[in-house]
Amino acid sequence: MKIRIVAMAMAIMLILQLSGQPVRSTPIAEGAEAASVYAIELSRFGIYSDGTHPVETTKGINAALQWAFANNIHAVSLPSGKYLIDKNSRIEMVSDMLFQLPDDAVLQKETNGRESYEIMIVGYGINNVTLQGGTYRGDKDTHDYTKKDNPHTSGKHESGYGIQTQGPVNLKIDGIKAINFTGDGLALGGKNTLAKDLYEGSFVSGGIDDQGRMVTNANKVRTKTALDFSNPIFKKERQFELANPVNLPFAADLYFYDKAGKFLKKLANVKMRDLIDIPAQADHFYVVFAKASTKGAYVEFWNRALTRDSLVTNSEFAFNRRQGITVGGADNVTISNNAIHDIKGIAPQSGIDVEGGFGENGNRNSNIYIKKNQFYNNAAYDVILYDGRDAVVEGNNMASKGAIGLAVSDPFSGARVIDNNFDGSRISATNDAVFIGNKMNDSYTYFEGPNITIDGMVLKDSRFSVSAKVAFGVSVNNITMYNNKKSDSGLAVWGQPIHIKNMTINGEPTLRAVTGGAIGSIFDNLKVIGFNSEYGLSLPPGTYNNCVFEGAEGGRFGSVQAVMAGKYEFNKCSFISNSTVIANFLGEHPKLDLTIKNSTFKLRGNTQAISVQSAANVLLENNTITADKLTSTSTELIKLNDYWKRSDRYDILKASITGNRIVSNIAAVGISTVYAGVGAPAYIVQNNNLHLAVLSLKTNDKASGNTKT
Repeated sequence: MKIRIVAMAMAIMLILQLSGQPVRSTPIAEGAEAASVYAIELSRFGIYSDGTHPVETTKGINAALQWAFANNIHAVSLPSGKYLIDKNSRIEMVSDMLFQLPDDAVLQKETNGRESYEIMIVGYGINNVTLQGGTYRGDKDTHDYTKKDNPHTSGKHESGYGIQTQGPVNLKIDGIKAINFTGDGLALGGKNTLAKDLYEGSFVSGGIDDQGRMVTNANKVRTKTALDFSNPIFKKERQFELANPVNLPFAADLYFYDKAGKFLKKLANVKMRDLIDIPAQADHFYVVFAKASTKGAYVEFWNRALTRDSLVTNSEFAFNRRQGITVGGADNVTISNNAIHDIKGIAPQSGIDVEGGFGENGNRNSNIYIKKNQFYNNAAYDVILYDGRDAVVEGNNMASKGAIGLAVSDPFSGARVIDNNFDGSRISATNDAVFIGNKMNDSYTYFEGPNITIDGMVLKDSRFSVSAKVAFGVSVNNITMYNNKKSDSGLAVWGQPIHIKNMTINGEPTLRAVTGGAIGSIFDNLKVIGFNSEYGLSLPPGTYNNCVFEGAEGGRFGSVQAVMAGKYEFNKCSFISNSTVIANFLGEHPKLDLTIKNSTFKLRGNTQAISVQSAANVLLENNTITADKLTSTSTELIKLNDYWKRSDRYDILKASITGNRIVSNIAAVGISTVYAGVGAPAYIVQNNNLHLAVLSLKTNDKASGNTKT
């Protein structure tokens, strides 16, 4: 076989040389035999390279492709020039062909007023195609947007495409430009075949037993006659699906038979829109629904052939109105090393949009790989994973400032987002995604979940914001943030609780480095170093384990604040104040439930370690407070309420301060409860050890076991 292929290529090359045609050897596909490239004779096929005669040029290119295919030629090229493509037709690609253009060859769509058009179509059954080089240019700047294709269309003029596919296999697009289209530079899609639609009269009462025999069953309905695979599409495509049920359950049992009527197998509980492999030898099948009535019943029997096993690489998609690339029905497609930019004009305005309209009876997308692309200046999005499953977005630079760099929507599952750089672009993820090793600057995130994991992210001057839809539906690990007082950057936790492990936030934002309103989150090894000295932190209620909070120098009011209703628990945490702040830790809310255990407080000035102004419950236990920079004996290190509220009704309902070690360099007030307010209950102050510091307690407090050194 190899000798025959090489001999054929040599024979074609000799013919072309004798005819005076230029020849150069170009591989059609990786791993294939080198094949000579036939330079299409313009005059022979009536093709014009001067940007005129669009009808003749389009017909001529199609004729040349058909001639090459018929003559077993597998690679063709056009010379440099401008080829005007007819506004009412398109280039129709053939199978087993390399279509090669030099960099200075342009396929220009003729100016038109059509809502929908293409320069090239790669249709169903057109397989093993390579499109290489050249520019595919739309008529965006001269297009007539006032007309409609028919009275029922939208009038949006968003479907003018450079290249459209309808279910080819093994397509490679390499080194092209697709620019200035009214819609998309490239639209990858499928061929949808409705084999049969079934109405109320298509069903009868009854079921089928596990041996494939029709049985009476008043609680089930089955198809009256069998559905078969006689549609020509099933000669090539060996899968199908059931879709769009009305007045029927969303799952059914299927019973397959061979041509002679012999029962082959049962598939139980098949969900609508599941892909179903046609069993070997199967000729027809029956569908059984668990439903007593056939009234108003309806369902559809489809085949959907997708663009499969294809590659888009080393290309540029730019200045299109709607998208750079739409993935609208594809499986196992890689989009890599492309520049995708300046998409603007009509929604979605995305670099790549993975959206087949699956929820609206459209195509599915699966196994999509988006790698090492450059995105910039796109109006709304760089990448959308809207519907489908299983995508890898890896090593891309998402640099459309102010836009969404990546959106993962509810209908998409199984996204893996790895080692991308988000330069001024946002992340929005609402379902089932894993983020690993990404970087972000000058922007913000929106993680909603459920089933989202973020691991190993580095952010600069950005807001890491989570608004979890379900409790612990978002998991956060190994995050490093850098703030340079440029923006309201830092951590924000809203919605339902989440779990954060190993997050470090360095430097001052313009406001608070941590804020949020979610109740019940868990923070393990959260470190906030050098936070804003005026605004401090507004921590959401939750459990904080082995955390570090250290304020920047300069301000008086930059406290670590627990000022929301709910339970705050700090275990083995470290609180380090700046030298001028009034209070290192501030607790204040009538429904505050505060616990601080086994933690340390390092004070660098005349600073209160813990100030609680109102609370339902306070427990301070086995903490160590070191205040070795005090210059005023009036400083109160643990303080419940303050002087200005001493005549008001008490608002700390319960307090226990036990087993703490308080070390000061002068005789400051170690524990103060004396200003708790009118009617304050007895607080427990027991077994604390004070070095130089003194107690200032109410007369009714339960004080015992406290020592001084």
